[in-house]
Amino acid sequence: MADVLKEKHIPRATIQRLATYVQVLEAFTRDDVEVISSNPLALACGVNASQVRKDLAYFGEFGIRGVGYPVVSLIKAITSSLGVDREWRMALIGVGNLGKALLNHGDFRARGFNIREIFDCDPFKIGEIVHGLEVRCTSELPRLVTEEGIEIGIITTPPERAQRAAEHLINAGITAILNFAPARLQVSSNVTVEYVDFFNHLYALAFRHPKD
Repeated sequence: MADVLKEKHIPRATIQRLATYVQVLEAFTRDDVEVISSNPLALACGVNASQVRKDLAYFGEFGIRGVGYPVVSLIKAITSSLGVDREWRMALIGVGNLGKALLNHGDFRARGFNIREIFDCDPFKIGEIVHGLEVRCTSELPRLVTEEGIEIGIITTPPERAQRAAEHLINAGITAILNFAPARLQVSSNVTVEYVDFFNHLYALAFRHPKD
């Protein structure tokens, strides 16, 4: 189903909302909610009901008219469409404080995103065991990417080292990168980069917060 949805050119904002729907629906399952209509789902997600219905319409006809959506089935439909109903193997470059914090984040593995290998260029870190994984030299990336079937790279280096880290990943055959470093990467059009920039959110909060 993921390939079908890609062909429909779903807007980025819709993809992000679908991810939010999954998180909220999972919370409903913990409260033993079996069926939900668009209104309470929209309220919990901070959007309007018509937007929910429009987003879910990408799946075709789904749900029971006048009743709602079966929660478990809807979660499965969304995760399947997003391609997150399987394991994604990842490699992380930059085993500093942020890298270690991500390695300690249990939700990655719980959601199918499995960090299999970790790398650093610091010779004093290479060989260290961090959360059960051995820190490797980036020169081993091509071999381990092939052996482990790694598809996604994560960059948690200082900003001045981010471009070089991206080049290591790309040269190893990885074309999907999640970049936590506060730096913009120069990559070719066949490489997809997602940026996690905490300052973007902090600037937004600072701007929206009432001034004295």
